Amino acid sequence: MAALSTAMVVVKPLVSALMQKATSPLLAQYKVMAGMEEQHEKLKLLLPAILRAITDAEEQATRRDRDDIRVWLQMLKTAAYESIEVFDEFKYEALRRQAKKEGHYIKLGMDVIKLFPSHNRIAFRYRMGNKLCKIVRDIDALVKHMKNFGFNNLPEVQRPTHSLHEDSSFIQDSGSIVSRSRDEERQKIVKMLVKDQANNKDLMVIPIVGMGGLGKTTLAQLIFNDPQVKKHFQLAKWVCVSDDFDVCNLANKICEATSTENNIEKALQDLKKLLSGKRYLLVLDDVWNEDDDNWAKLKTCLGYGDAGSAILVTTRSKGVARLMSTGTYHDIVVLDRKFIKEIIEIRAFSSQKNKPVGLVDLVDEMANKCFGSPLAAKALGAVLRNKTTVEEWKAVSQRSVICSDENKILPILKLSYDDLPANMKQCFAFCAVFPKDYEIDVDMLIQLWMAIGFIPEQDELCTEGKQIFREMVSRSFFQDVKEVRVDEGERMERYCSRYKRTICKIHDLMHDVALSVMERVSTAILNASMKEMSLAIQTLLCDYRDLNEDLQHVSKYSSLRALKLNVSSSFPMRPKHLHHLRNLDLSRSDIKALPEDISIMYNLQTLNLSDCCYLVRLPKQMRYMTALRHLYIRGCMALKCMPPELGRLNSLKTLTNFVAGIGSDCSNLGELRHLNIGGSLVLNQLENVTEADAKVANLGDKKELRELSLIWTRRETWEISDTEDEHSKTEEHSEIEEQHSRNKVLEGLKSPHGLQALRIVSYQGTTFPTWMGFLQNMV
Repeated sequence: MAALSTAMVVVKPLVSALMQKATSPLLAQYKVMAGMEEQHEKLKLLLPAILRAITDAEEQATRRDRDDIRVWLQMLKTAAYESIEVFDEFKYEALRRQAKKEGHYIKLGMDVIKLFPSHNRIAFRYRMGNKLCKIVRDIDALVKHMKNFGFNNLPEVQRPTHSLHEDSSFIQDSGSIVSRSRDEERQKIVKMLVKDQANNKDLMVIPIVGMGGLGKTTLAQLIFNDPQVKKHFQLAKWVCVSDDFDVCNLANKICEATSTENNIEKALQDLKKLLSGKRYLLVLDDVWNEDDDNWAKLKTCLGYGDAGSAILVTTRSKGVARLMSTGTYHDIVVLDRKFIKEIIEIRAFSSQKNKPVGLVDLVDEMANKCFGSPLAAKALGAVLRNKTTVEEWKAVSQRSVICSDENKILPILKLSYDDLPANMKQCFAFCAVFPKDYEIDVDMLIQLWMAIGFIPEQDELCTEGKQIFREMVSRSFFQDVKEVRVDEGERMERYCSRYKRTICKIHDLMHDVALSVMERVSTAILNASMKEMSLAIQTLLCDYRDLNEDLQHVSKYSSLRALKLNVSSSFPMRPKHLHHLRNLDLSRSDIKALPEDISIMYNLQTLNLSDCCYLVRLPKQMRYMTALRHLYIRGCMALKCMPPELGRLNSLKTLTNFVAGIGSDCSNLGELRHLNIGGSLVLNQLENVTEADAKVANLGDKKELRELSLIWTRRETWEISDTEDEHSKTEEHSEIEEQHSRNKVLEGLKSPHGLQALRIVSYQGTTFPTWMGFLQNMV
């Protein structure tokens, strides 16, 4: 991987983001830069000069391999990061003064000095004045140095964008080509599993071995999904192993256990119980383990299956294949040349009916570069897709190294990375924070990109993020993109809802490319200790619960912009240390409440509390978190109401649930009227909603809303007594009134015409609303 470490230093998006922050009208509105006007104006004059030359600088650093320019760019990048953090502090101070003016501190009932020890106006001006002087001095020096390079002012190249339909069409077509090309191998291995192994009492292990990018996982998927295989085996499991062959973890994965305990005896016992008496197929994908003891421990338990059981293994290592195989292993063949040409053509020319003859003639030459690797063919075809002349194709050919073994595929993939626009490079490199074979939630990924600053904060609908994702899918950086529907009704009746998620994965070789170019200082995955991490770290993702000792160190990382934790009781950090935080994910934590002072996190854009099933309440002062755009509270079964004045969160675009409560400490449904929320929305406890509030909520005006669930709390229907006493008459009258009330509330909840899915649960009214007849887009 060392050969890939000379990636282009991506700076332009950072300088653009700095320019936006430095010219924000919020700074003048609250006079947070009073006394620093001269330095501020000087910086605003310097930045455009850099932006005009930056494209040529980045090109020269890469194309001409200029180390001196690369060093200059790296210095500029460091200065840009520092400057962005300084202007984030100015923005935070402006938001703090705005909140103070609106009485936030008084309502928090906290000592302002303790809460904001560094925000005394005189001390703030002195401290920030020094910081601003330093960054202006540094950037001024870089501009003077820049003039020595003689950069040209190059216009930004406008690259064509592709529709999602167009992308999915040729991706499916290229997938079909690969399926056809592997048909003979699929039939051979299916026969071994279904016929040759049918009555064999001994476990069969068939490794599929070959270099990365040849399609081992694809072949295993074709076999796994074969109708004969599905019918033959009573149990089928797929587990991605990757670098970590931990026997306890693997056993838990096979059993789909969620336990975080490292109890190997229990895990193996559960595995034996699962497999006993069943003819099963297990796929172990991407295995690297060559430790005989580890394999022996796992194999002992895997032998408890019924006759005919089998294991399919994919690996790049023949050593692994020899260790695990019970007979011979299958060497996956390189893809036939005609299939490689097909893949390149369908990727390069997309839906073009009249393909340019001069370019078609060069496809054969390009196919030579790929050495039968479908992944290399997809990546190369995607690079050629935006090249329209013979000269451009020949330039790509000259930069492409012919693949002859695994190490030679990586440069082809790196070529695809190098061809990305600058803003996409950093977005892809960031994805190295996820483990291999991780199912990435696309919406969450885009929100993380925005939190780190890769996408402008002004992009409220994440339009640019969606375009970047689609473009990278078209270039094969992401794969296995699919929309999955989650139905919560079975496990939580009161919160039953259905919603869709788009998920994807990264090919393990593409993951290697991302690892080689990621910013080590700005991103990290917590896996052991936080004591040795850089203080400049911006992203911290962790799913472990045993963090008490490590969390003591989080307050040091004041530059954090994205934080994912799974905590066991209370929120462990002080919000006053998290001023820069944009994305906070505490999903599946056991917290009962968040601290009230979390509302001072004025920059927070995404708060994910999904499946925090013990969460009783949200912070009362949440209305001051005006930057909040996405609030996820699916599966928060103990939540009784929403905090007051929720309607003041006018940046909110995603609100998964609204729990209608009663009382002055709750928001009524009418608070939704000013919120332009979209996607999927669940309204809970609608028995607490009046007809007036239902109408004021103005759901019909929320054009981005696609799925709506309307849920009343289930209760038994009143039983009407046969006697004619006053008590039974009162009960009957109450029931009729309740039914009329529910009828009116449902009529008042008029939904937008573009709604695609509507669920009404435990309604117990007597009529359906008139507006249901106008929902023309239901699917």
